[in-house]
Amino acid sequence: MKIPGLDLEFVALAAPVPIWYAQVTGPQWLQAATTVRDEGGRLLALWASDATFSIAADAIDTRAGAVFVAYVRQGGVIWLALPLEIKNGCPVYPDLAPLFPVAARMQRAGTDLSGIHAESAIDTRAWLNHGAWASDHFPLRQDPQALPQPLPGALTDYPFVRVEGDGVHEIAVGPVHAGIIEPGHFRFSVVGERVLRLEQRLGYTHKGIEQRITQLAPKEAHKLAGRVSGDSTVAYAWGYCMALESACQVTIPPRAAWLRALMLERERIANHLGDLGAMGNDVAYAFGLAQFSRLREDWQRSSKAAFGHRFMMDCIVPGGVSGDISLEHKDQMLVHCQALELQVRRLFDIYEAHAGLQDRFMVTGRVTPELAAQLGLTGLAGRASGQARDLRCDHPFAPYSELHVKMASHHRGDVGARAAVRFDEVFESIRLIRQMLGALPSGPVQCELTLPAKPTKGAGWVEGWRGEVFVALELAGVDDGNRILRCHLHDPSWQNWPVLEHAIMHNIVADFPLINKSFNLSYSGQDL
Repeated sequence: MKIPGLDLEFVALAAPVPIWYAQVTGPQWLQAATTVRDEGGRLLALWASDATFSIAADAIDTRAGAVFVAYVRQGGVIWLALPLEIKNGCPVYPDLAPLFPVAARMQRAGTDLSGIHAESAIDTRAWLNHGAWASDHFPLRQDPQALPQPLPGALTDYPFVRVEGDGVHEIAVGPVHAGIIEPGHFRFSVVGERVLRLEQRLGYTHKGIEQRITQLAPKEAHKLAGRVSGDSTVAYAWGYCMALESACQVTIPPRAAWLRALMLERERIANHLGDLGAMGNDVAYAFGLAQFSRLREDWQRSSKAAFGHRFMMDCIVPGGVSGDISLEHKDQMLVHCQALELQVRRLFDIYEAHAGLQDRFMVTGRVTPELAAQLGLTGLAGRASGQARDLRCDHPFAPYSELHVKMASHHRGDVGARAAVRFDEVFESIRLIRQMLGALPSGPVQCELTLPAKPTKGAGWVEGWRGEVFVALELAGVDDGNRILRCHLHDPSWQNWPVLEHAIMHNIVADFPLINKSFNLSYSGQDL
């Protein structure tokens, strides 16, 4: 099929959201990127593989592999594959960073994992390789590799960009931080207390997930997908299962879809409650931390009672969900929603009326709508900066197609705006949960999946609490054991971490924890 604006032949994937796949040449790769940018589209994900196949030909090509990109257009997602060519012994492809700045780090990760290179890229520093791998070791390449050897000095020799000038000095923070949080290094260039520049160095939580998932059976890999980022286990498990169901051309039972959405909204509420308390704590308002922590704990205990796990881990499975909810738990959820809404509204009034808290929230860590659009800011942080995008509204699938989600949005783009979006989304998720519990369809909660006989692709696209989670899956045919050839799991933090560097500029160093928490991005989800 043809898509307006792009002279390519696309194949529609069997997914509940609109996703199309096409193979391109080098010139088409750049032409498509330019077209998407010019029409206001955005880059969703970029990744690589050393083995790929054409849906039309059903043939696997392991010579040089391919680089993939997913773009979001008004009509949905287009997934493009570019078979790589070899230049000077290296697989190369055209650089996308001049068109989409967010591509830079994804391209650097692709180099570290698969040995591919973006031609003429300005920033070629290692991203995930912190010196524990040999320079010629690429974990995602399927050909045998020697065991990696440590490279002394690689950790300390990372070439941070230096800011020169009178009174400029650097403050190095991390990767080990105070408290039980994930590791990341932040290099501040400051004059006095004013931040001139922030540069991040991440990758410390790389776990080899994308290699490990290819060693699992397709019907079991949802467990690992749900552990990419623990606070988004429902979103990731749903994204993976949607991709597998897409590849198998299976539609799950209606009740299963509604229960998945119920869990996703519960996950959204739990994380927003935790963040609203933590943001209060970062401005020395311990009362807010205590109250929201109490509410979040009660909410997660309720999830444990209804679904068997505080985070609802492993509750979403291929073909549906692992179990149903009882009438008793349904009634308890309705009562809990009523109590939670009353208490959160009281806390919202308290936050709004607290002059000291609002003084710290207002105009702190501001990202203008123009900058947000340029850098591809997504999810709740994007909605707080005028980027009115939410998959539950833009491309609703069951049950969201029947729920009519009201999108939370703001234009100020500061810490206060991100807090306001969280409050609004808590109230909306409570409304959605009530509506789902009242209209939950009857029937089975799981169906059988038959793996396809031929090599195929599937994709999943879900609006998690932090933003859109995208999963791209390639399966081998039955003759090759129906194994997973490649599975890319994309976290919205890829888009939002670079924006945080801009949000802190011209603020004081002491406001960084607050600004950072107002985004609350995932280290683990990006590092994989």
